[in-house]
Amino acid sequence: QVQLVESGGGLAQAGDSLRLSCAASGRTFSNYAMGWFRQAPGKEREFVAAIIWGDGTTLHANSVKGRFTISGDNAKKTVYLQMNSLKPEDTAVYYCAARSSRGLLFLVGGYDYWGQGTQVTVSS
Repeated sequence: QVQLVESGGGLAQAGDSLRLSCAASGRTFSNYAMGWFRQAPGKEREFVAAIIWGDGTTLHANSVKGRFTISGDNAKKTVYLQMNSLKPEDTAVYYCAARSSRGLLFLVGGYDYWGQGTQVTVSS
């Protein structure tokens, strides 16, 4: 079994920064890419950012582009999400996910493993 454990969430004020971390552990699997998604109350889970381990390609949602940055350390099987200039609309539970196959990185259904989520709350 593969476990993904997120950390780094919490309370912030608009304009602040937070850094999320996600560490993968457990059985060996073909880790093609990892990503971050978020889900606000009453809304569907949405894509935030992803990174492809092979060549370091990253993808960010338009809503966070220029403010959030995904990075990672494949040797440590750890992915990070640096969140700057936070806005109240960034409030959500943030989930880390991992996938073993190619495909559209922004699709929820393409990921094989998910973390439990970490709450990020941004006040105005």
